[in-house]
Order: sequence, then C-alpha cells, then structure tokens
Amino acid sequence: MRKLVFLAAVLLAACSAPSEPDLGYGADPQLPAPAGGGLPVINVAEAVGWPTDAAPTAPAGFTVTRYAEGLEHPRQLYLLPNGDVLVAESSTEPTEGGGLQGWIANMMQRRGGAQNPSANRITLLRDSDGDGVVDTRHIFVEGLNQPFGMALIGDHFYVANTDAIVRFRYTPDAVRLTGAGETVLELPHRDTNNGHWTRNLAVSPDGGRLFVSVGSVTNIGDEGMEVEQGRAAIWVLNPDGSDARVFASGLRNPVGLGFEPATGVLWTAVNEREMLGDNLVPDYMTSVQDGAF
Repeated sequence: MRKLVFLAAVLLAACSAPSEPDLGYGADPQLPAPAGGGLPVINVAEAVGWPTDAAPTAPAGFTVTRYAEGLEHPRQLYLLPNGDVLVAESSTEPTEGGGLQGWIANMMQRRGGAQNPSANRITLLRDSDGDGVVDTRHIFVEGLNQPFGMALIGDHFYVANTDAIVRFRYTPDAVRLTGAGETVLELPHRDTNNGHWTRNLAVSPDGGRLFVSVGSVTNIGDEGMEVEQGRAAIWVLNPDGSDARVFASGLRNPVGLGFEPATGVLWTAVNEREMLGDNLVPDYMTSVQDGAF
C-alpha cells in the first residue's frame, strides 16, 4: 500500500508545472531558491516521433527538411571532410536493481525513448549530389559498446565507446571501416549500472591532443566517492593514448565538448545533479581550464 501511495504521489507530481528558473551568467551566477515539497516535479517528454508532414519550426531565413529516417536512437553526429554524415546509434542500458528508484528511472528512460537494445554501431549517410537527400546508407562500423563521440585525426578514425577509446585506419571516401579497432585508452566504467555512459570526443585545434568526457557513475555520489574515481571529469591524451590524465574534474556529466574557434578555449555543457529540489541544480555551460575543479 505504501508503494502505491508513493507512486500516486509521483504521478501527481508529474502533472504539476515546474516554475521557470531565472538564468544566471558569469563567475557567480545566482541560483534559484529551492521550490517544491518532498517530491520532485517529474515531467518526462514522451518520444512520439514526427508526423509525416511535420517538421521543427525554423527561424527566418532557414528551412528544415528531413535528411534521414529509420535510425535506432541516433545520439551523435559527425561530419567527415568529404561531406559524409556519421551517426552514432546507441541507447541507455536498463538499471538493474535499485528498488523503487531504479524502477522509476527505467520508466522515465523508456518514456523518453532512450532505453532500447543498443544498436552499437555507426551509420554513414551519403548525399552524393548535394541535394539534401541521402542517396546511400552504409554501416560504417558495428559491434561497438555504446558509441558516442567520434573524431578523425589524420588517417585514424576515433570512437569513444563507454568503456574505451578505439581507433581504426580510415581511407578517404570509405563507406566502411575494416579491421579490428585498436584500443587507445580504457575509460573508467562498470559493466552494470554504469551511470552517465556517454563519452564525448574533441580534438585540440592543433590536432595534437584528444579530449574525452566521462560522466559520474551516480547522481549525487550515492555510492560514495570511491566509485567515482576518474569520473565526473574530462580527460586529455595524445592521439596514441599516451600521457592520459584528468584535465578537469567536478563536472558531473559533461555532455558536449567544443573548442571556441577564435580563442581555442575548450567549452562543455554540464548536466547537473537531480533530486535536490525543483530547478536545482541548474545545468550550465562553462569554459574548461586545465587542472580546475
């Protein structure tokens, strides 16, 4: 009975409208005051797909058209020099155990369309005549482990799986990678309940260093800090995997890395902690400094 009452409360909370937080900027942004009661507002957007004749609304001067469909949970895009578009297809693995909280987490992931058998592949889309319509589709590489980040450095193509960075020999205009991938760097992870599994890749402007993000295992250090060693961080390494180290830490789940083209400064978007009150802690974008927390 207690479980049913709790679930009813969660569903009621899901129907309530969260207050809109104020945006904060600068080195000392003002955070919103805690709001809500003992239960957080839960309002997961349901993944339903686009009707045949529908599309996102574009600003003046832009047009949105469909480029490709029928992909299995596309999570990341990468544009090759010849115009080929690569799509990493990967999904969240179900949480094992965790009681009621684990059940709710799985329910929310499924509702958002994020929890399916992971395709574990990268698909190549080619528009040969540049008319905005994909002419051919190829499996670029498969048999991966929740691939996300991608990068091309010279004649090597890098993939950030959830457990390791691997690289393959790349030939211009190839539609499929051949040969076994070489493990460049094993990344902190665990086989079950791996938490924030996405691994972004970014290449320094001079092409000499590779940066990879590793999100935290849990939400707010639920299982202690020992399991978080090397996580909630951005790592840096040479393209051959040498001199790997933590570049910056204290970044709960940095999803998205990019270098500002004029200054060469690394930036990231951080998915922050949950279950600490409605609108807390806000997600944010920040520059990333070597050695910073």
